[in-house]
Amino acid sequence: MLIRPARESDFDAIWAIFQAVVASGSTYVFAPDTPREDAWQYWFGPGVTCFVAEDDGRVVGMYKFIPNQRDLGNHVANASFMVATDAAGRGIGQALGEHCLRQARLAGYRAMQYNFVVSTNTAAVALWRKLGFAIVGTLPKAFRHQQLGEVDAYVMYRFLDDIAT
Repeated sequence: MLIRPARESDFDAIWAIFQAVVASGSTYVFAPDTPREDAWQYWFGPGVTCFVAEDDGRVVGMYKFIPNQRDLGNHVANASFMVATDAAGRGIGQALGEHCLRQARLAGYRAMQYNFVVSTNTAAVALWRKLGFAIVGTLPKAFRHQQLGEVDAYVMYRFLDDIAT
């Protein structure tokens, strides 16, 4: 597997992954009918750093990072990750997570914050804990899960000072 900077020509593959992930209504706040242009802006908009995971020439996942806040809060990064549903369970999410932490550290960020991790997304919560994140807040019933109704979302945080560059 190769993790590399995303190119505009990757967007068809990114769009397909995005659509499949948001269609489940279980992990992201995007509606299943989110327009393609909105997804484009999310992954390639101004200030976005985006990488893809490629396996045998096929994009199987992606992540992006941005400053979590502007100006006086821009030393903390925020990131989003998606993996193709047919590539789940192969360690792609962990590889992307580790890569993202290194890239954020190289970019000068001091910490990373995930603002909205759906509590019932147990695989993501476990992965982020494994990668050193702690739950620093709970947003009660903040996510309308397609099957479970309103569920909590977590704010997760970690410093990057232990990440080798």
